[in-house]
Amino acid sequence: MNPDLDALKPYPFEKLAALKAGVTPPEGLAHVPLTIGEPQHAPYPAALATLVEHQQEYARYPATAGLAELRAAIGDWATRRFGLAGLDPERQVLPVNGTREAIFAFVQAALDRTRPARVAVPNPFYQIYEGATLLAGGEPLYLDCRAEHGFRPDFDAVPAETWREVQILFLCSPGNPTGAVTPLTEFQKLIALADEHDFIIASDECYSELYLDEAAPPPGLLEACAALGRHDYRRCLVFHSLSKRSNLPGLRSGFVAGDADLIAPFKRYRTYHGCAMALPVQHASITAWNDEAHVRANRDAYREKFATVTEILAPVMAFPAPEASFYLWPAVPGGDDEAFARALFAEEHVSVLPGSYMGRPAADDRMGRPAADDRMGRPAADDRMGRPGTSGVNPGSGRVRLALVAEVEATVEAAWRIRRFIERRA
Repeated sequence: MNPDLDALKPYPFEKLAALKAGVTPPEGLAHVPLTIGEPQHAPYPAALATLVEHQQEYARYPATAGLAELRAAIGDWATRRFGLAGLDPERQVLPVNGTREAIFAFVQAALDRTRPARVAVPNPFYQIYEGATLLAGGEPLYLDCRAEHGFRPDFDAVPAETWREVQILFLCSPGNPTGAVTPLTEFQKLIALADEHDFIIASDECYSELYLDEAAPPPGLLEACAALGRHDYRRCLVFHSLSKRSNLPGLRSGFVAGDADLIAPFKRYRTYHGCAMALPVQHASITAWNDEAHVRANRDAYREKFATVTEILAPVMAFPAPEASFYLWPAVPGGDDEAFARALFAEEHVSVLPGSYMGRPAADDRMGRPAADDRMGRPAADDRMGRPGTSGVNPGSGRVRLALVAEVEATVEAAWRIRRFIERRA
């Protein structure tokens, strides 16, 4: 077997299951999971109807490039949403089976193992970034997202010699788990940095359509390119999905768009990979990308939940003011996120995800081992290759991720249970 498999960390939900093992929650309290980012709102019904209407097309092989009508619908949506001059549906758009599959596959296709192969990822992060890097023979570079920097990475703290080893920079905006939004000016600064050091920017924007201020949608990487007059989107790719936007996580439908010189070889890789989107799913996707009314209604439902839940929890928990996504990222009283999650489950039958499960305490090396401390017990210093030292602190520690994905009543019930749990222990 591929020895790099040994470098993969347990998935956060595996660790959570082990944490809760042997715990018996109170009888009579229904379980409310706030762990997995799986929307529980009703899926967009018109897309489901289209799926049924085209079910006979499951008898046909789909093409890797997807239907021209789907690529056109995607290009039109992105152009409207991000104020682009346009996207060439033949060269700059590629349908994919959800962002998770596409992110993993892109790293395998893009990483050049004949030279230093570092992939910069936000920390804490969506674990696919790390796993894809390790299995492609690369080395993750963890960029801590701390409160003092708005829960976004401090890109200025990365030395030039380190950037020269980076081949891919992953962004996630709105962020998972923090909900932080990357400003347009920061996107533009990173584009200049990518030009200087010749790396790819891969922007995971699957939460872009879930935002609290209807007048202030989160900007995107291609929008930043367009504002610079960079309509070839050189070195830039975005990943989008219908999972959150249209409550269709099981449809496994999304797209990659941007630099045609990156799309073309990725399409060739995917032809061998054998991951073309089924034709009925493509037709359902066209229906979803062409409608905005259901997306606005979805945002309204999340706004209602955020307003109620933040009012309930604010007296007992500190968290960044949510801008977008469907997560809250509160600090836990006492600072032990694992102990908090286990006790909350035991006493209130509410599941939350410890923040430390989504982060790493150090600039782990390519085999997944943490960098070693020196003889005086201090964090490892920068080595001769310009790799940053580490504070040895996991930036996710002391927080939990709350996924406000259930319907309003269940989510509000969970918030009151969390408040009751904290007040009882105060």
